[in-house]
Amino acid sequence: MNLPNWITVGRIALTPLVAWLPFVHSATLRGLAFVLFLVVAISDHYDGKLARARNEITNLGRLLDPLADKIFLLAVFIPMYMLQAPRGDWLVRLLPRAAEVSTYPFVTWGGILTPFPWWVLVIVLGREVAMTWFRQAANRRGVVIAAIGPGKAKATFQFIWVGAAYFWFAFRTYIEEHGFVHSALDQMALFAGFVGTVCMTIAVVLTVWSFGVYLRRYGSVLRTPRNAP
Repeated sequence: MNLPNWITVGRIALTPLVAWLPFVHSATLRGLAFVLFLVVAISDHYDGKLARARNEITNLGRLLDPLADKIFLLAVFIPMYMLQAPRGDWLVRLLPRAAEVSTYPFVTWGGILTPFPWWVLVIVLGREVAMTWFRQAANRRGVVIAAIGPGKAKATFQFIWVGAAYFWFAFRTYIEEHGFVHSALDQMALFAGFVGTVCMTIAVVLTVWSFGVYLRRYGSVLRTPRNAP
């Protein structure tokens, strides 16, 4: 085990906390969830760079890194969906009950509410499942599907969207606990809601677009026979 792999293992170890803390009605713990999200997100960016810089790329690292990414994505989107789903959304009724389900949709200027509907969750997670299968199928045919510009942009806006949601949960809870709304705090909260709304919209568009680009560039790979074992 080298340092980059230990960082990846640390990301996996922190993921359950990042998933659980938003369900606790505490500004402190939701703030901790936001901080841990930043730690995991930043370490995800740097562990690969560190492995390449130190020439410590290993088969274990190739296995753990994408696994950590998929676990983390699922871990953050489930609490986000449950806390921001439209009231009465059919999918949320199938998930374990949470005390504050559908309580924290983004709110921005003009009182505009932006919930997190089930079809957005399906698009985001469905795309990740499809791309995982697509890359594995291409790899069995000797083709490596590299990250492309729209896919990288999607990941960036997706992380900002998640970060805005986690900040939103903590900030809204802080205001609820202290029983006051200062104008500056109110504007900061509305700005966070605006950033989350915009980044969610852009991330969903890029999710669909980038998947289409991958299919257009590499779809023909699936028509070629697999490499012999």
